Amino acid sequence: MDWSPLFISLKASFLATVFAVVTGTLVAWGVVKLKGRSRALLDALCTLPLVLPPTVLGFFLLCIFGTRSPVGRLLNSVGIKIIFDWKGTVVAASVVAFPLMYRTVRAAFEQIDTSILNAARTLGLKEGLIFAKIMIPVSLPGIIAGTILAFARALGEFGATLMLAGDIPGRTETIPIAIWTAAYSDNMGRALLWVIIIVGISFCTIIGMNFAGSGKQRKKTGI
Repeated sequence: MDWSPLFISLKASFLATVFAVVTGTLVAWGVVKLKGRSRALLDALCTLPLVLPPTVLGFFLLCIFGTRSPVGRLLNSVGIKIIFDWKGTVVAASVVAFPLMYRTVRAAFEQIDTSILNAARTLGLKEGLIFAKIMIPVSLPGIIAGTILAFARALGEFGATLMLAGDIPGRTETIPIAIWTAAYSDNMGRALLWVIIIVGISFCTIIGMNFAGSGKQRKKTGI
């Protein structure tokens, strides 16, 4: 039994989640402060990967990181390979995980009472300190929920990963790709094993999110 798909999936999902948490939180903060058409346009761009078919998303990633693109040539010149490499699994997982993190955190930021933020500004607190000292602590349950959802989404990514990183055993074969490969080769027992594993990980992730939320609620109510 080759367990490399499990390790590749966990590594790619962890790195993608870190990327989604950092960028999703910062972008959500920026979008919340915008108004008008610019906010609607940026929100649409950030949400687009969530609604696009995986093959379309994979095609766009190929166009961006392909060897003929300016980005691809620049990365190749410094020795960074994305296409058909494990880094491609991280890129694909990051792109699909980002919208979930962004939308969850943006919703949490929008629920903050603006009078609190205005009072902090009146007292002379700078925007960076307001973000770090007020918005992040108040929105922490939403940030935790977004982090868990982003990890679960990154773990289950298939289409874009297959197009960008391919199916290379031991290098780019994640659990979803391993399931597809096993089922396609009529090895249903191996496919079922990977299905049970990824369902178990996803189930534990959701349970962890629920326990984290219930723990926060108990602290608020004092129970």
